[in-house]
Amino acid sequence: MATLAFPTAPHAAGTVQPEPKQLPRNVEAEAAMLGAMMIDNRLADDLVDRLDPVHFYEPLHGRIFAAIKTLRSNDMLATPVTLRPMFEADEAMRELGGPAYLAGLTGSGAGLIGARQFAQQIYDLAMLRALVSVGTTLVDRAMDTSEEVNPRAQIEAAEEELYKVAGDGGAESQVKTFAQATTMAVKMAERALNSGGHVSGITTGLDSVNAKIGGMHHSDLMILAGRPGMGKTSLATNIAFNAARRWMRDMADGIPPSESVGAKVAFFSLEMSADQLATRILAEQSQISSESLRMGKISRSEFAQLAAAAAELENLPLFIDDTGGLSISALHTRVRRLQRRHNNEIGLVVVDYLQLLTGGGKGSKENRVQEISEISRGLKTLAKDMNVPVLALSQLSRAVESREDKRPMLSDLRESGSIEQDADMVWFVFREDYYTAAREPKRPTEGDDSKTFEDHAKWASDMERVYGLAELIVAKQRHGATGKVVLKFDPTITRFSDYAGY
Repeated sequence: MATLAFPTAPHAAGTVQPEPKQLPRNVEAEAAMLGAMMIDNRLADDLVDRLDPVHFYEPLHGRIFAAIKTLRSNDMLATPVTLRPMFEADEAMRELGGPAYLAGLTGSGAGLIGARQFAQQIYDLAMLRALVSVGTTLVDRAMDTSEEVNPRAQIEAAEEELYKVAGDGGAESQVKTFAQATTMAVKMAERALNSGGHVSGITTGLDSVNAKIGGMHHSDLMILAGRPGMGKTSLATNIAFNAARRWMRDMADGIPPSESVGAKVAFFSLEMSADQLATRILAEQSQISSESLRMGKISRSEFAQLAAAAAELENLPLFIDDTGGLSISALHTRVRRLQRRHNNEIGLVVVDYLQLLTGGGKGSKENRVQEISEISRGLKTLAKDMNVPVLALSQLSRAVESREDKRPMLSDLRESGSIEQDADMVWFVFREDYYTAAREPKRPTEGDDSKTFEDHAKWASDMERVYGLAELIVAKQRHGATGKVVLKFDPTITRFSDYAGY
């Protein structure tokens, strides 16, 4: 049987000093597992998805593992003989005796018995090394005062790195049997039935929208887009409020959290301040114009209405973060932090708006489309990791304005990149009265010809037909059909509601 030689740490020369702490590792377990995989390729098929090459302490072992994985993915035998040509030029293997090292790994069949336990230990030790790396980096950054000190950013970066360590290699634990998947599907259907029909996810508070999309589903990324002035922030605020209020009512009625179609909501407002959003919600609930609220043009009785609405909504589970210039990784960190503080009951995340987030790459500013793609992928990952619906607002390009029909299309998504691809649903909000109002012809005065009167009368008729109406265009939906929903919009209190006349 060949004797295996493993790389050893160099000994310090001269004065005897305390031996430095070594990183957690078990090179012998790595060797035994690789040998078992080459002896029994069925075992290899089971283990290749449990680990990655980076989980091995010895880089050569990581390369051997990667080579075995490549051969098995091509339905080829992985043995010392078939692996030999792949390592003839490998310097590290040459130092250990050349490709004969591969045969040495299979010299003992002892690894066959404990291969799966070895795989788990290799993974656990890799996680410990990753933790050491995060801790060392954290200490180095905290001790370095040569650059502008930003402790909060350092904490968020450390949280993100720790989350990556926790999430790494979690794919296997996420694999579900068909029985588990069907159980989840039946529970979702039962939830929709108990809600009175239509809603299997989180409610939007708009029956016509719920009927179209079935509510906002866990792990879905929904994009709500529109041109300026269409009311996309108002609609997002309405939906967030409706979901939070439904949660509050369900809890008061004793409905278990798992059966509620409401949700605690995290609202990330990168454009408007928290008090501006609160003003909108209070205006809607107290039926007072938001403009009047801002300018203080309200009566004593209206102020009493306002105070009553504020008292009623005091415990509304709607949490607003109005920090500007957030990166996609900082957004992940803040959502996870909120989940911890609120017992993992945050059930909806709203981001206003996508283009105000920043990516993580240093050169991202040079390629805006690539950065937006990174952000949209990050939002989809957030939805899946947190298992909550994420509603992200997005801008539209000016191409809409150059068309006679101003209704948006998927191609109008600004810097779309992968937005359309990553999104499970894409909604457009469109208000025809906005464009009709802008086309008002000259107001007729005494002495004008009949055509001027006719033109203005026709415009007034058109305006009357579309005033206060909005369309929510469902341009993409993985779970069902596309189409549109007509809604009522009250611009004075920025409220969208169901339209009974459609």
